[in-house]
Amino acid sequence: MIITRTPFRISFFGGGTDYPAWFTKNGGAVLATSINKYCYISCRNLPPFFDHKYRIVYSKIESVRDISELEHPAVRSVLNWSENDSGLEIHHDGDLPARSGLGSSSSFTVGLIHAIRAMEGKISSKNQLASDAIHVEQNLIGENVGSQDQISAAYGGLNKIEFHKNGTFTVDPIIISTHRRQLLSSHLMLFFTGFTRLASEIAEAQIENIHNKSKELEKMREMVEQAIVLLQDEQSSIDLFGEMLDQSWSYKRSLSDQVTTPEIDEIYGRAKKAGAIGGKLLGAGGGGFMLFFVPQDKQTAVRENLNELIHVPFEFEDSGSRVVLYQPNGL
Repeated sequence: MIITRTPFRISFFGGGTDYPAWFTKNGGAVLATSINKYCYISCRNLPPFFDHKYRIVYSKIESVRDISELEHPAVRSVLNWSENDSGLEIHHDGDLPARSGLGSSSSFTVGLIHAIRAMEGKISSKNQLASDAIHVEQNLIGENVGSQDQISAAYGGLNKIEFHKNGTFTVDPIIISTHRRQLLSSHLMLFFTGFTRLASEIAEAQIENIHNKSKELEKMREMVEQAIVLLQDEQSSIDLFGEMLDQSWSYKRSLSDQVTTPEIDEIYGRAKKAGAIGGKLLGAGGGGFMLFFVPQDKQTAVRENLNELIHVPFEFEDSGSRVVLYQPNGL
């Protein structure tokens, strides 16, 4: 039995510049962190006593004889790509719902690749995990996804991720004091809107329009550097981070008419009226989780004003994808 634990992520600035259609021509960068909410993948060899060879348990249960019969696109693609020919049972459990803007599909893919590699007795580097997951999602499944989610899930931590024109990436941890890190974390509030969406469909509209939004995307990328300078300057008011989120959200909303909805705009307006300085809808848009930057003395008012939404407390995490149980012989 192998169990992997892979974190979800929150992206602060630079989202949209991580699409290959953009960064292979212009370069890109994001500021993002992983959080202590996880995707768990358990994997074991299936004993040869069943009619099926593969059993996959997620929001539904699939029991099939051949990989080609699997409906789950990530599982089907990863098993084909890894050339797996042994019977497997795979279970997925997540701390938070899928299709909600926290990079859950990439966390799943990273965690599954990590588990399959461990079943094969192979150690996976963070760079290899991220690169393999990007390849599976973008090239094999053919989803309209960026490249930041897989990297945050594999590496963990608060990082600047830079995307180069030649298709490579670098990951630089953000070095800030413990006090500054805790100050940032204590101002962040996460709420679930209840709306879920298919990120690939929303991202497709953004990608089609990407070169008509070069001005906005360049500004969003510049905010990555500005935010890092702000975080590292102990004398700067942390509230400026919230103001930057508010500005970045206005840029993001302009990328596609599918990014936001009247309901989301109404939630954002109520949060600001209650004291939030800024915030954003996480992920490609359309629904899922909303992040708000709120002074601590205003957080009760924001919770009360958004009391129909689920508030999810969280902390930053630094481990990335990990094998948390390794018993390859099932003992």
